[in-house]
Amino acid sequence: MTPPPLIAVAGNPNAGKSALFNALTGARQKVGNYPGVTVERHVGKTILPGGRPVEVVDLPGAYGLDPTSPDEEVTRDVLLGKQAGERLPDALLIVVDASNLDNHLRFTLQLIDLGLPTVVALNMVDLAKRDGLELDAARLQKELGVPVIETVAVRKRGLDPLLAALDELLLSPRLVRAGEGPSHDPLLLQLRARDIAMAAIVSETPVRRLTHRLDGLFLHPVAGPVILAAILFVMFQAVFAWSAPPADALEALVTGLGTWIGGALPDGILRSLIIDGVFAGVGAVIVFLPQILILFLFILLLEGTGYMVRAAFLMDRLMSHAGLSGRAFIPLLSSFACAVPGIMATRTIADPKDRLTTILVAPLMTCSARLPVYTLIIGAFIPARTVGPGIGLQGLVMFALYLAGIIGALLAALVLRRTVVKGGGGAFMMELPKYQMPRLADVALGLWQRAMIFLKRAGGIILTTTVILWALASFPQAGPGQKQSDVSIAGHIADGIHTVVAPIGFNKDISLALLPAMAAREVAVAAIGTVYSLDAEDEGQLQTLEQRMAGRWSLATALAFLAWFVFAPQCISTIAVTRRETNGWKWPLFMVGYLFTLAYIAAGATYWTAVAFGLG
Repeated sequence: MTPPPLIAVAGNPNAGKSALFNALTGARQKVGNYPGVTVERHVGKTILPGGRPVEVVDLPGAYGLDPTSPDEEVTRDVLLGKQAGERLPDALLIVVDASNLDNHLRFTLQLIDLGLPTVVALNMVDLAKRDGLELDAARLQKELGVPVIETVAVRKRGLDPLLAALDELLLSPRLVRAGEGPSHDPLLLQLRARDIAMAAIVSETPVRRLTHRLDGLFLHPVAGPVILAAILFVMFQAVFAWSAPPADALEALVTGLGTWIGGALPDGILRSLIIDGVFAGVGAVIVFLPQILILFLFILLLEGTGYMVRAAFLMDRLMSHAGLSGRAFIPLLSSFACAVPGIMATRTIADPKDRLTTILVAPLMTCSARLPVYTLIIGAFIPARTVGPGIGLQGLVMFALYLAGIIGALLAALVLRRTVVKGGGGAFMMELPKYQMPRLADVALGLWQRAMIFLKRAGGIILTTTVILWALASFPQAGPGQKQSDVSIAGHIADGIHTVVAPIGFNKDISLALLPAMAAREVAVAAIGTVYSLDAEDEGQLQTLEQRMAGRWSLATALAFLAWFVFAPQCISTIAVTRRETNGWKWPLFMVGYLFTLAYIAAGATYWTAVAFGLG
């Protein structure tokens, strides 16, 4: 006996699919699970106007044909005829939300390109009209090339013409179009969807028109990446230009307070601990709070306006070429704040290889903990001059360091996906939020939270590590004519490390800072500050760390140190969370090994190139 034709109901989540399915099938439904997966299978029957019975299956909501969950995987497999125990649908009923048309049309375009006989239900047209949006279903039908029927599923409006269109379609089904297939590029899909949605609009509110115009600019394949690069460039210029007055004031406060306390305390261990340990170490890190807050101000504003998700679409194509899943963008973006939450955010990536690749390259994204190191070295060795209208050399170098981290992550992902984690990345689909003005209260709260996190780190792990380093660097005491850093326990440890890193241009001061910096990257600044304070001949005046470094490093060494920090995984917390997320030590040890190797090669290449240009 020939089974009745099968109609699959598909669409984005929250498009009203289930409501339309219930309206079509009524009580003639049964619910079970798809074979092999715990995903519910809703199947019902209805009668077409010609009297022919058909079977209707309500597919789980999806954003695209690149599955990121078991639900989306079932939807893809049913539509492609790969789901065990499920036959290929004879026709496709796509449900779209009329008030969110351009977003829902992305998946619609992919589904239409499958070549199955298709009808589009333009659902929730009543809500769209209530919000000031009126659409021309006939024009949308012309643009899509398939029948489009207006429906209001919850009120059972539009069911008769919808069933008539399905009946006609099944009587004369459209053949699969040879050579065509669904696009997986989210940016191209978004642009096509936006153009089609714009063509179907009869009237809309000014706010919706503005959204479309902004998307036309920000998602443009040429203008979009240029705007994104310009925003990032301005952001890093601002880290130096805007932070200079508050950073200078904070530095003067810390230096002045340390000098005053130093003058009030008698010589001895306690004075050395407070001045050389706390003020010269932790104080050297705290002065970078303005730069960190300015960086997060930009990030919070971009998130609050709705632009950040647009940036994800722009980056997705580039990331896919590198073998990264489109879902990796948000975790990698989070890693700009800290790699720990970034790695934890990879839990949203369903494919194990995609997730593992993202975890392994997340430490290459330039986290906020690197900012004190970058700012210190750039401030000490890069002249504060302009290289063009409104373009500072220091901000340009900072931008280049962040760019180097991004390029390094993409290249590392490409190599990993072709070797130890073979596979290719997939695109992703997500809703584009509306543009809006950020709430100042939310921005202020976000900045306050970041400031507290930074200060707690300074008062916790950085203080503890600095005090331990101070103790190691203070004993045994140096005799007449000796430098404290040469005779101390820390100095002897640094001698051993220096034999390894001397070929890449690192001096003994850097060698001493590398080990404690494993606790947190900012500790490198505190470690150097503590050692230089202990070695200082002028005990009456607490100098800035930049002043102490000025005559002790060459420019080639400083550049090599920056290159090292672009790649080195100097954070125990990152290693610990990687072990937890990968359930073992294999991948964390691999990550540490390959990142330290990259850091060593990059630092060495930078140093010897700089020496060749006479900067040594």
